[in-house]
Amino acid sequence: MADTTRPFNFSAGPAILPQEVFERAADAVTALRLGGHQADAPSIGLSLLEVSHRGAPYQAVHDRAIELAHSVLNIPKDTHQILLLPGGASMQFVMVPANLSRSGQSSSFVETGAWSTKAIAEARHFGEVQVLASSSESKFNHIPSVNWDDAEGSSFLHVTTNNTIFGTEYEDIPQTPEGVPLVIDASSHIGSRPMALGRAALGYAGAQKNLGCSGLCLVFIRRDLIDDPAAPSAPKFLKYATHAKANSLFNTPNTFGVLVLKLVLEWVEAQGGVEVMDRRNKEKSDLLYDTLDNSSLFAAHALSGHRSRMTIPFTLDGAPESDRDTLTARFLEEANDKGFQGLKGHRSIGGCRASMYNAFPVEGARALVSFMQEFERRA
Repeated sequence: MADTTRPFNFSAGPAILPQEVFERAADAVTALRLGGHQADAPSIGLSLLEVSHRGAPYQAVHDRAIELAHSVLNIPKDTHQILLLPGGASMQFVMVPANLSRSGQSSSFVETGAWSTKAIAEARHFGEVQVLASSSESKFNHIPSVNWDDAEGSSFLHVTTNNTIFGTEYEDIPQTPEGVPLVIDASSHIGSRPMALGRAALGYAGAQKNLGCSGLCLVFIRRDLIDDPAAPSAPKFLKYATHAKANSLFNTPNTFGVLVLKLVLEWVEAQGGVEVMDRRNKEKSDLLYDTLDNSSLFAAHALSGHRSRMTIPFTLDGAPESDRDTLTARFLEEANDKGFQGLKGHRSIGGCRASMYNAFPVEGARALVSFMQEFERRA
């Protein structure tokens, strides 16, 4: 049941977390317990924020987070290693080509939104880039069709599997040509449903959307790519091999971020895993999309068949163009007064955006659509 004393948090990230995670994280900040979060577990008498990242109490948290990432997210342990890295997803825009680009080979991308555009720009510093397809001309309102064979011979193929700003999502992880490593940015929908993450040679996800708090990035990489002798000569800190050999402890990690990741994954596991998340997220997104598709005032930005369950941008396109901005501002103001926070759309697209990550309650989706229907009757 949702906590009705708190506003409904539609923020795109840093985003909503389960109440239980707040409580357990607060407990660890006060006094880290050797046996986990149980009240009768022995406390070490110190906060997680002040213990060494090389000591046994933190090491147990670190190792458990990695173990859960494999088991809860279904990242194959025999073929992939998990890294817990700083810099968020944006650091991976640099690390991916710094490690995977090859002399004489281009890297391939599908451009589906702002984050893939930024990844393309960084990759150009390391060599030629081939954009296989783009939906930029239609304001990224769909996933463009791609002939994956066009990536043959590429050093890697990069796909952003969910697009937070424009609200599109790949229905399935693509199958790429043999010998071309698939790289996925799954930041804003990882853990939201079962996914064939093992198809990706390398995947990454900024934690602040569906996995925890800001300042941490979950990376999973196929073991044969970690120390590939054909890899370019990247700076030591930017090499995946550096962090893999040190079990993500080459430098002091974001210890609090790793704790929250562990707690979130334990929460998902206790709820029934990604299968249960899948059903809940479909229920929430169906409520909102059905309302948008049957409205004469509101409209979804993403086309049917390409829509994200996690991030849903929408506009008030049914209003006269001369009144649209004023009516949108009024909607957002009234929504905020009603306890719906974080609904303002990204500046590059405008309008509104409802982000409904795993921890977002279905009660919030129901309350929002009820308010939208009532607002439309008055508009």
